[in-house]
Amino acid sequence: MPPEAQPNVNLPNENDALMGQIYGRCAENAPNFGVTVDCFKTSLQRTLRKYLTASAAADADALEIKQFIEQIQADDLFLALACASGSERAWWEFDQQHRSYLERVARHLAKTELDAQEVIDTVYVELYGTRVVDGERVSKFATYSGRGSLRGWLRTVIWHSVVDLHRAGHDDVSLDEITENVGEGTAHAGFAIPAPGGENDMIGHITRERYRMVTLSAIESAFSSLEDHEKLLLLFYHVENMKLREIAKMVENDASALRA
Repeated sequence: MPPEAQPNVNLPNENDALMGQIYGRCAENAPNFGVTVDCFKTSLQRTLRKYLTASAAADADALEIKQFIEQIQADDLFLALACASGSERAWWEFDQQHRSYLERVARHLAKTELDAQEVIDTVYVELYGTRVVDGERVSKFATYSGRGSLRGWLRTVIWHSVVDLHRAGHDDVSLDEITENVGEGTAHAGFAIPAPGGENDMIGHITRERYRMVTLSAIESAFSSLEDHEKLLLLFYHVENMKLREIAKMVENDASALRA
């Protein structure tokens, strides 16, 4: 959200000292990441404003706000901010801590080892950022708020990449395009190759693909039929990593957008 669109929520001044203390601990643990205190505080303030506005809790007392800030996964956020800014030391640390985890999740979600590797490559490109806006590189890490663990957030990023890969793999390709790219003889030879394992395996594969597509279609249909407040519930729980008690507190508020 651009600065001019930020919700008008006043943050208590005493939180600035708490944010500074948290930053100090993170900087002590990772002194070579190059994250400035202003960058760290700006990220925390953005997350806090979003929480206060979304939960209709702009009048939250100092204790509630203090508890919210203290629940932020500060070290994970510090690492994400450093990676977003291009710190080589931070990227090395990220790779050491999370590369094997990313690979395990990708292999679990993707259909093949090749797909899993493609997902990993895509995720790394998104995390580093290749798009430039106003002269600055935009990293996917910039969307991590520190609410919930970094690994939980990464799991969601991988899942989205797997879904995108699956959709891309079902684009229609004409026979003319295949023939033009690889040659008529090669194209026909490719279609003539028998399915591994014989007819039973081929039928089994076709059946699995059919039910997979039916399942995806049913999920998309179910989601599109949800009311706006129901979609918000899913967003807050699965994307924003909000706890159930936090969502329940929002629903109890008469002014909340979550009340149907």
